[in-house]
Amino acid sequence: MNGISRRNFVKNAALTVGAAGLTSPAEAKTAKELFVHHVFFYLKNPNSEADKTKLLEGLEKLSKVPTIRMAHIGSPATTNRSVIIRDYSVSWLCFFDSLEEEEIYQKHPIHLKFVEEYSHLWEKVNVYDSVGPKR
Repeated sequence: MNGISRRNFVKNAALTVGAAGLTSPAEAKTAKELFVHHVFFYLKNPNSEADKTKLLEGLEKLSKVPTIRMAHIGSPATTNRSVIIRDYSVSWLCFFDSLEEEEIYQKHPIHLKFVEEYSHLWEKVNVYDSVGPKR
C-alpha cells in the first residue's frame, strides 16, 4: 500500500470515521457548499495600462478580506471561440464557505474602502454569484 502498513491504514481509517461523527449537521452542510463571487470590471479607459494597474493594486488589497478562501485576479485569455466573452478589462473571482461569509465580505471595511477608492476607474461591473456543492 505505497509504504503504509496495514495497521496504520486501519488506524487512520478509524480516526477519519470517528472525526466524521464530530461534525454537526450545520457544519457538514457548510463544508459541502461553496459560494462563488465573480466580478467582471469594465474600465472607463480600457486602453489605459495605468488604470488597469491601479485596479489590480486595489484588488490585491481586497484579497486580504479574511472571509475569502481563495481569490483569482485575471484578464481576458487569448482563447477564441464564439461562446467566449472577452470584452471586460479585469476579472475578480473569489470563493467563500457560505453566503454569510460573502455578506461579511460585502460589509468589510477593506471592501468598502476598495469601492470608495477605485470605483472611479470602471464604467460598469457585472457580478455573477453562485452557490453549489464543493467537488
